[in-house]
Amino acid sequence: MTIELINPYVLKILISAREVDSINSISDRIDLSYGWTHKWVRELASKGVFRLTRMNVYLNKNNEFYKKTLEYIKKILLKEVQFYYEVLSLFGVEYSFTKTDAVFVWTKGGYNIGRYNQFYPIFIKVRNSDKNLFEWYCKKLSLKSNKAKGIFYKIEYLDSFKVDYCEDIPVDSLSDTIAFAEKFVYNFEPALEMIKESYDKKIKVKYKEVITNA
Repeated sequence: MTIELINPYVLKILISAREVDSINSISDRIDLSYGWTHKWVRELASKGVFRLTRMNVYLNKNNEFYKKTLEYIKKILLKEVQFYYEVLSLFGVEYSFTKTDAVFVWTKGGYNIGRYNQFYPIFIKVRNSDKNLFEWYCKKLSLKSNKAKGIFYKIEYLDSFKVDYCEDIPVDSLSDTIAFAEKFVYNFEPALEMIKESYDKKIKVKYKEVITNA
């Protein structure tokens, strides 16, 4: 195994690859040019990870390099909250952050509440039409969903939903996020103040951190 195969592009390809795929589709999902994706897919094919035809890429799930790479991902990266967020873009499904995570996104990570590594739900919406595919990726990577402890996705499956973007992150609209925060105002008053000041919104908030001299 050549050392150049141990790189972020190969990791993303192996995470994103489906049982039957195409280089073009993988390129789109991992946001890498077709040329570079083609190079790394062919390198992996030479090691037996993929079987290539003119149109398709077939994944060999029993390949030793593939299995050991997934084992590494599960052993190291599943412990990180950030991985649960970042890996979603590699699935090629339509999703949107909602509820507490919509507040987290719109406040640019400035407000997070009631979550820690032993209990960290990530609130997302996923299209019903993508449900099977989303669950296939979760099973492939041992990502948890709808659990009661640890890091896990808290998922709403819907036929359709509106997606807005905050710094290229798919999220509920700002108005829907404000409405959610106002519904649970005692938890989200500080976030509402952040949103009011950041986006020049007319929001009635009483919270203000009091600074005192020691």
